[in-house]
Amino acid sequence: MRRTLRIYRRSLGAHLRAVLEYEADFWILVVAGLLFQVLNLIFLSAVFSHVPALNGWSFPEAVLLAGTYGFINGLGPLFFEGTWRLAGKINHGELDYPLTRPAPVLVQVVSAGIGMHGIGDLIGGGAMIGWGLANSDIYWSPLRIGGALVLLAGSATILLSLIVLGNAASFWVGGNHPVFAMTLIRTGDMAKYPLSIYGVAVRAAFTVLVPYAFISFFPASWLLGKESAWIGLLTPVVAVYCVYLARLVFRRGLRRYDSAGH
Repeated sequence: MRRTLRIYRRSLGAHLRAVLEYEADFWILVVAGLLFQVLNLIFLSAVFSHVPALNGWSFPEAVLLAGTYGFINGLGPLFFEGTWRLAGKINHGELDYPLTRPAPVLVQVVSAGIGMHGIGDLIGGGAMIGWGLANSDIYWSPLRIGGALVLLAGSATILLSLIVLGNAASFWVGGNHPVFAMTLIRTGDMAKYPLSIYGVAVRAAFTVLVPYAFISFFPASWLLGKESAWIGLLTPVVAVYCVYLARLVFRRGLRRYDSAGH
């Protein structure tokens, strides 16, 4: 495990140094990520200018929810950006190189790139979380603080696992671009808003089929003491399941890979 983490850190560090060579691009990407979160906040402000609450969620609570998703979403570009290049590597037979190196293929894939717009998402999402927490009625205790951190880690694990899972579908879905993964992750943007505003079918899909609800809604519900808040405590369990599923699908897909001749 220590060796694997060292390989991941050094590979990611090499790509980070390459990106930092272009200072203007770096700041453009950071600002772009930050503006995206600002747009989310503007949209929420427009909605709450017409309604006092959104299905039981106040404006600060909705900002907390959207900020949580935005913050976690920023981790993907920073730590798993290389995963989005998997489809191209499969299509061009470029997985031959990771397969011949003495390091886990998945580690090499996920660390093969870094997206600086993730920093903007982290800053914007973190600011929204801070404001939402400061303006929400939450009883803080050591247990609640520890639980919130554990749920946040579980939420991040779920989203990163879904990124791997969606891109691993490129082993079966042909093409140079990760269309399936893009559709899967973009659908998850609906998790920025209270799950209770959607119909039964969407709620069921986001809870059981693709557990986006455990990225933001259920953990935030537990923190805020909402109805059925106990479901949020299942987030670490769902995270373990998602890691297992992503790893399994990636390994199965890797067995199908047959270089550029496929």
